[in-house]
Amino acid sequence: MKVFISYPPIKNIKGTPLLGQNRQYQVFHNPTYIYPMVPASAATLLKEKGHQVIWNDCIAQRWSYQKFIDFVKQEKPDLIAIETKTPVVKQHWEVIKDLKQLTTVLMGDHVTALPEESMQNSPVDFVITGGDYDFSLLSIVEHLARAKPLTCGIYYRQDKAIENSGKFELNGNLDDLPFIDRELTKWKLYGEKIYKRAPFTYTMAGRDCPWARCSFCSWTTLYPNFRVRSPESLLEEIGLLIEKYKIREIFDDTGTFPRGEWLNRFCEGMINRGYNKKVLFSCNFRFDYLEKNSLKLMKQAGFRLFKLGLESANEKTLQKLNKATTVEQIKQGCRLVKQAGLEVHLTIMLGYPWETKADALRTVELARDLMKKGLCDMLQATVVIPYPGTPLYAEAVENSWFRFGPTEYSRYDMQEPVLKTKDISAKDVMSLADRTYSSFLQPRFLFRYLSNIRTVSDIQYILRGSKAVMGHLLDFRRKVNGKR
Repeated sequence: MKVFISYPPIKNIKGTPLLGQNRQYQVFHNPTYIYPMVPASAATLLKEKGHQVIWNDCIAQRWSYQKFIDFVKQEKPDLIAIETKTPVVKQHWEVIKDLKQLTTVLMGDHVTALPEESMQNSPVDFVITGGDYDFSLLSIVEHLARAKPLTCGIYYRQDKAIENSGKFELNGNLDDLPFIDRELTKWKLYGEKIYKRAPFTYTMAGRDCPWARCSFCSWTTLYPNFRVRSPESLLEEIGLLIEKYKIREIFDDTGTFPRGEWLNRFCEGMINRGYNKKVLFSCNFRFDYLEKNSLKLMKQAGFRLFKLGLESANEKTLQKLNKATTVEQIKQGCRLVKQAGLEVHLTIMLGYPWETKADALRTVELARDLMKKGLCDMLQATVVIPYPGTPLYAEAVENSWFRFGPTEYSRYDMQEPVLKTKDISAKDVMSLADRTYSSFLQPRFLFRYLSNIRTVSDIQYILRGSKAVMGHLLDFRRKVNGKR
């Protein structure tokens, strides 16, 4: 079969939507594109099984909608699979209507939470629930091409009725998957501005987080249980990336990188194979997983940076989010990482319905203070979004926290708060996010940052980071001054 894995253009949006492999959907005017690792795995697996695959990321390639439609007409695929998310799902329903001559598939956290909604509101043929798009999409293609039975977790049409193959099961062995075909999936399109060395790319050791209980996280909808590749599998892929693509820096986009014995074996493998001298390696991690001995080993293995979820500086909020971390762990964790010679990238969220303005300011000030003291190198601020399927969404429905109708999905786009807050206006929430990014303009932070310049790559890194920060500042100021 001829299969498209596609991100169609999103019409009537001022800016660039970050959709693929993005746990928090945002629209930016100075975008970066995160590699959609699981869809890329799906494309690779289909190709390995003998199917013709076309990778079609119109967002990263900045295609117009008409160019997309013309390309589909020209290529005449048998099936098109689209990863969707709450803010754009209704637009994707319209896209599917325009593609009614094709077999269509939707996948993602929104349709996992509400599969029948898309079946009822669009002519989509299949909906994949759960996050194993690769195993599930292969099952659909093999079902259509060779009449094989569908795996669990797929919604489909039987005559005029909506049927499903049962609750999804995450039982695919990740070590059985081929390494991602980087040429097929146009790897050069993707890369955040966090890297120091080029060429830069991504890996994914596991799906998705061993904790999997944070009430706001939409990826717990896709991956309620954690699975990992073997350390040796990841090491073999890193070796391939170094040898074939001359990769010099990698970010692993697992929700939380594995720890314990798995981590020890991986680090020892990086050192024994000499990869620690050839690539820098960064990952997502948790504050409560940071240990002095492990950090020392990770530094030796070539690790550079950790993305860590601060989320809030209020103990009550951390407890309500089921983060299983404390404010003291956050502060101590930043110290441990910096003492090990590694870098800290913090993420915070603003607009919790139970927080006061004083609570929100406490979070902003903690982030700014950590940056001022040299305990944080980068940070990003997002607005709390209650995605369907998460405990936070259910709580928001139960408590009538929405500022507008819960099904006004296009407004879940982080251009405004979705939830009411105690004593903070919607405009103030956006202003606080803007204030968070202005942390980069603090004199002490700027002086320390500039004093660390040693090489040309350091200068390039600072220029990329500065461009990203200014883009975020402009984005949030547009939102503050906008109609919403």
